[in-house]
Amino acid sequence: MKVLLKRWVLAFLVPRPLIGIFFLGRYFRDWRRYSKMLPPAERPKLKDSFPCLTDWVPSTPFDPHYFHQGAWLARRLREGYCARHVDVGSSVMMVSVLSAHVPTVFVDYRPLRVELPNLVSLAGNILQLPFADNTIASLSSLHVIEHIGLGRYGDPLDPQGSAKAARELSRVLAPGGALYVSVPTGRDCVCFNGHRIFSPHALKAMFGGLACTAFALVDDAGKFHPAGDEAVAAQLEYGCGMYVFTKS
Repeated sequence: MKVLLKRWVLAFLVPRPLIGIFFLGRYFRDWRRYSKMLPPAERPKLKDSFPCLTDWVPSTPFDPHYFHQGAWLARRLREGYCARHVDVGSSVMMVSVLSAHVPTVFVDYRPLRVELPNLVSLAGNILQLPFADNTIASLSSLHVIEHIGLGRYGDPLDPQGSAKAARELSRVLAPGGALYVSVPTGRDCVCFNGHRIFSPHALKAMFGGLACTAFALVDDAGKFHPAGDEAVAAQLEYGCGMYVFTKS
């Protein structure tokens, strides 16, 4: 009964709260039609029901930030030889795919407990990474630093959390190496306790000791721009800026 109740509660909460109410009638109509196609003994039972009420859409839904930033990073890494890549706190789905073609070390405040070839998972804090200065030649942290210091994931409150994370990523980056960073882009603000939004100017200032060599953008409409316009990015409500930084 607990499992059944959980399924029905989640049907109205995930991924879009309460939207499922509008599709409930269709669900039961389809149930009746499907049941009539079967002999009584084989008809579905309520105790086995698993309502999925928000999948009747004309195209596959996706989060444009996470979809495009993963594709962007994978293509960047493919362009050149990479003996080892280190990621700090990015999407675990992206990391699982990256590890298929490049040995990957994944560091997260909440450690990923899996076993997968080419993937090493470490528990670590982006404010105190377990690496020596100037040692990581290929490094990424996508949609991460905007959260640091807001307490969302159990981390301590700190108004300077993002800036401290930027300094720590810069510390471990090797000279000549590449650091890939993405953050929400638009008007500078704190959307407590979800995330911060950074203008390109503010974000690059946090990585002041590094050179920004490339900038890509997902705009408010979800469109990907491989060569982003920073002036446009600064006017967005909630875009995604993707930056490549290097250390001389």
